[in-house]
Amino acid sequence: MLASSRMSRQGEIVEVVFRNGWDYMRRLLSGGKADEPDIPTPEVLRNILTELGPVYVKFGQLLSTRPDLLPARYIEALSSLQSTVKPVPASQMEPFIRQNLPGPVENYFQSIEYSAIAAGSIGQTHRAILKDGRQVAIKVQRPGIEKLVEHDMALIRDVARLVSASQFGQRYNVVDLAYEFSEAIRSELDFTTEAEYTDLLRRNLQDSPWYDPKQLVVPEIFWDLTNSKLMVMEWLDGAPILTTPVAKDDNEKAARKREQITTLLFRAFFKQYFVDGFFHADPHPGNIFFLKDGRVALLDCGMMGRLDPRTRATMTEMVLAIASSDAQRCTQIALKLTEPLQPTDIAKLESDFARLMGRYYGLSLEKVNTAEVFGEILEAGTQNDLRWPANVGLFTKSLANLEGAARQFNPHVNLLSEVRPLMADLFRYQLAGEDLVQTLLRTGLEFRNLSLESPRQFAFLLDRLSAETLRWNVRLSGLEGMRRSIDDAANRRAYSTVVAALIIGAAIVSTNQQSSQGIILSNILFAAATFLGLWLVVSILRSGRLR
Repeated sequence: MLASSRMSRQGEIVEVVFRNGWDYMRRLLSGGKADEPDIPTPEVLRNILTELGPVYVKFGQLLSTRPDLLPARYIEALSSLQSTVKPVPASQMEPFIRQNLPGPVENYFQSIEYSAIAAGSIGQTHRAILKDGRQVAIKVQRPGIEKLVEHDMALIRDVARLVSASQFGQRYNVVDLAYEFSEAIRSELDFTTEAEYTDLLRRNLQDSPWYDPKQLVVPEIFWDLTNSKLMVMEWLDGAPILTTPVAKDDNEKAARKREQITTLLFRAFFKQYFVDGFFHADPHPGNIFFLKDGRVALLDCGMMGRLDPRTRATMTEMVLAIASSDAQRCTQIALKLTEPLQPTDIAKLESDFARLMGRYYGLSLEKVNTAEVFGEILEAGTQNDLRWPANVGLFTKSLANLEGAARQFNPHVNLLSEVRPLMADLFRYQLAGEDLVQTLLRTGLEFRNLSLESPRQFAFLLDRLSAETLRWNVRLSGLEGMRRSIDDAANRRAYSTVVAALIIGAAIVSTNQQSSQGIILSNILFAAATFLGLWLVVSILRSGRLR
């Protein structure tokens, strides 16, 4: 039965890709050869994913967070993906909600609206009132979505294994990418994960010297009513930020309010990126609400990113390098962050960065889209065979969404002008941490350990040297071409020696042998030597290295 439904779903996918004209995927799913992929245009790819349903829409949304893998035009197209799935009817949702509560509905709620007020690819949202009168939002998993997700994820993994045989598949490590997607969507199916993310973000943003924490809201989670299929959280009365009067009014008061809100958002996100290392990865306008009491709320914490302390410090340096158009420093930082897929041409990489930054040199801050520059830097690195960490791509996507939403809300805002007043604090934090005394004690302890270990390690090194057991493992980059040249020269020398031996052997045979067999043998040897000699001359001439 499972195999039958899987084949049926594969037939649906073939039909969709055929209808949209993606011949490569049609051949692949029909058992054709896994040659180099022919990627469709961004618009065609978006249409295919939309038609294939909620799982593939979610796949496209996750791909849109990877500017380290896809060019900017694909990221832009996939960022607009929205599921068109209709909400599940109230008649089906009521028994499902009752089944997943810890007890009878009447024990916890005064009322529940079983008709959804919003629907997504994985879940839908309902409004309710608790017994104590507080209004809440209930996010409920769509009934039956788990089975559809497992079917579609299995097909995606199968396609990844087929594509992995191609150069494209090896370059982008598509098997690991499919596994990463499977884990991400499986995590989204468990609402306790999103609840934990929401709670952690809420705690992180409750204290900061950069902004007034009372002006920023993340909904509170009601843990006694939350489980893997159902999440209950605080109801926030407001609307998406771009639909509010403050976003549309042209008067001076509204303009000042817009400036205050954009500064609040940028500072809150800079704290997430560079201080906490835990950030909202999808701050598009629909997830930023302006509440009726004048506060700003961040919603939908299903997709979050993490940056370790070393990466946070490196990304701060990258922001400064971009701000100062320092291509050389950008190159050094890129090499520090990435994994080279093959020996890197550093001069070409620096030249690409310099050309990229040259396009923005001399422009006013309002005309520079920092997130766009970040995306182009990632794309230039990828074209130079560098593999970026996934969290850097997620950071770039989050920054692009934030800057895009802020520019729609307040067209005069600029990320660099917002981050500059905070740079001193950022460097102080990265140098000393949150607790200067604790940092000094930790540094002192590390120096103590170093002072205790150094004599022992030095004595060990001297013992190895005196015992002649020390081995050096040295790798020098850039010698591969020289090695090939030496191998070619040695092969030609050996080849020439064989030709000369054949000629001498033929001469000896023709001198000492007067029989017909001896004459035939000498002629064969002369012919072989002539053929091989001509082959050697032709190969030298074709190589262009006669001189």
